[in-house]
Amino acid sequence: MTPPAAAAAAASRPAGVAGFFHEDDFDTVPDEAPGWPLPGALVVKLVAVAVLAVLLAGGGAAWLVAQAASQAALQRLVRQQNDEVETVARVLASKIEQSQRVLGTVAEGIAPGMLEYPASLEWVVRQGLPAVRLFDAVQVARKDGQLSVNLQSGRLQQPSALDPAERDSLVRTMVEGKPLVSDLIGSAAGDARVMFTMPLRQGEGQVTGAVAGVLRLQSQGLLPQSMAMPVREDSRLIVFTRDGVILSHPQRERVLGHVRDEPGLAQAYARWQRMEQPLTGRAFTDIDAGHVVSLAGMPLPQWMVARVSDAGMLAAPDEGAQRTAWWLAGGGVLAIALASGLAMLWLARPLAQLSHCAQRMLHAHVAHKDGERGAAAALRWPRSPGEVDALARVCSHMEAQRWQERREAAVTAARLEAVLAHAPVGIVLARGDVLELAGVQAARMLGYAPAELHGLPAQALHAGPSDYAQWLQRVGDAFAAHGGFDGDVRFLRKDGSPVWARVLAHRPAGPAALAEAAGTLWLLEDITAERGSRQLRGWVAGHDPLTRLLNRGAFVERLGELMLAQPPAAAGVAGAEAGAAAVPAASDGTAAAQDGAELGTLVVLFMDLDHFTMVNHQAGHDAGDDVLRHVARLIEEQVRHVGWAARLGGDEFAVVLPACSRARGHEIAELIRAAISAWEPSYGGRSFLVSASVGLVALEPGSAGEDQVNQLLRAADMACYEAKRRGRNQVWGHPARDG
Repeated sequence: MTPPAAAAAAASRPAGVAGFFHEDDFDTVPDEAPGWPLPGALVVKLVAVAVLAVLLAGGGAAWLVAQAASQAALQRLVRQQNDEVETVARVLASKIEQSQRVLGTVAEGIAPGMLEYPASLEWVVRQGLPAVRLFDAVQVARKDGQLSVNLQSGRLQQPSALDPAERDSLVRTMVEGKPLVSDLIGSAAGDARVMFTMPLRQGEGQVTGAVAGVLRLQSQGLLPQSMAMPVREDSRLIVFTRDGVILSHPQRERVLGHVRDEPGLAQAYARWQRMEQPLTGRAFTDIDAGHVVSLAGMPLPQWMVARVSDAGMLAAPDEGAQRTAWWLAGGGVLAIALASGLAMLWLARPLAQLSHCAQRMLHAHVAHKDGERGAAAALRWPRSPGEVDALARVCSHMEAQRWQERREAAVTAARLEAVLAHAPVGIVLARGDVLELAGVQAARMLGYAPAELHGLPAQALHAGPSDYAQWLQRVGDAFAAHGGFDGDVRFLRKDGSPVWARVLAHRPAGPAALAEAAGTLWLLEDITAERGSRQLRGWVAGHDPLTRLLNRGAFVERLGELMLAQPPAAAGVAGAEAGAAAVPAASDGTAAAQDGAELGTLVVLFMDLDHFTMVNHQAGHDAGDDVLRHVARLIEEQVRHVGWAARLGGDEFAVVLPACSRARGHEIAELIRAAISAWEPSYGGRSFLVSASVGLVALEPGSAGEDQVNQLLRAADMACYEAKRRGRNQVWGHPARDG
């Protein structure tokens, strides 16, 4: 058998009342409580939690204070760096503007006509314009691109000596007609320079040429080395272009390098690029990986100023003071934690005494199973206002209640043993693959003593592993489709002989976990002789091979014999076909049941399944056959002790209830209808709804012939049709009328 849970360990214990406590479940408890009982595990855990909470609270508070101080120091550093880089950016921007104004003065001193006379222009540039001396180089170009003057460090140079990048800047200025500041020119730190250009215009504003002034990168007028300040391990001031080329650095060898190689600055620069922020004079700060980086931009030359500081080195002077504060705070918190733990142990002393008494109470249950309660009654429960008093009262009440429960459990166990010993069918309770409980009838059927079945593997009742595997598959399919099992099973007795049994299996309703823990209840009925009779020719001729109910011919013959055997009366069945409107319907769609018990009345039920064709079409004929077999079992369960059933053909069934009143017949019909409607078969992962429409005919006793039997069946069929017409899944009935 296949109950759904694991094997039961309790099978090895003796039958009868086992009691609520077992000697192995408790340790030996001393009779006398010590003067200072040791605290229990709960008290120790609570004290440990309290001490740990104090330590964590103190440590957490100290950590929060330290973090707040560090954050305040960091905020001061951020404000200081922001102010610094903004100031440096403004200073550099003012230098750029000053250089542009000086170049504008030079442009104003060059008259448009001088461009046509290079000698005069050269003299003016060298002698007549003192502002030219502020630049390291000055060039003047005409509109046609010819270079009129190329003055390098006060000396005239050939036009061909002009750098292509510088020539491009002059051309751009004349084309765009506005002042420009070039990108960095030159590939070496000593040769790096920046060109400032200014257009030359005639009186009406037409561009006639351009003048340029060049400053070396580290010249006094641009980025002198002194601006970089001395090298410090904790901070660096860096100027670089928008593209990341370093223009000024405390380490001269880093000039013209790239910021991607600068610790701290590389990450801040990458984030700034992703943000795509415009260059403004306002500073912003980025903190990452122990570095504090403040950045500010200069819009005109497209340069940036950065101050990169090591946050760890800046905070180093405070570490000593913080370490001292940590030691003082830790000592104070530890002292408070120890004091709190000792106080809690003292306050928990009554609770430890209560625990000791409760253990003695349990020990008394084990030691005095015969009902004597002297040891338990002699317990002295501790008195302490509050929770301990409440728990002591609860324990006293539980002590009395458990003795009462022991007596009730003994009565229940005795009743269960009586049921198992005298039930007319075999009863087996199984869990997992092991039999846990078996009644006397089941043991006799299987050839075992009841004690031998306790703990016996279910496979021992089958012919072999393959037979057992087929049984498992069959049971699993039945539970999946029907929610239970009802079928004939071949078992092996202890002596190896076969025995056939009709097996009904049920699991308790409710959650799956509860049903699995409760196991599966099996009801066994020996049908070995009945199965043998099914092989006889007469049985086969009169029974439906699919459902094993009577077939139509045997049903009509048996119903006719029953009607002839009824005591004579004036009643008949003539005109039964017209009875569909003979009795008014009750409010629930069924005929009103007649009051009183009609001892001689014969009730016939005619049933037709609703929605059966959907099962055949969508799940297949095998599923349809399974539905017919299961419906036959549901009908048989309701009428096996009060009548008999037959399958008339297809999905039509009939039931005969001899000596049954109309009211009782209607009640049984409702039970059959409800059982079929409550079942929800499942095939191929899909559920189906199956119900039955039931027609009922009540017949007074009297003589009968074959025609009267057919009239009775037609009347029941018409009542069934009326039940379908009124909405299906209901009972409709009327009495047969006199002829």
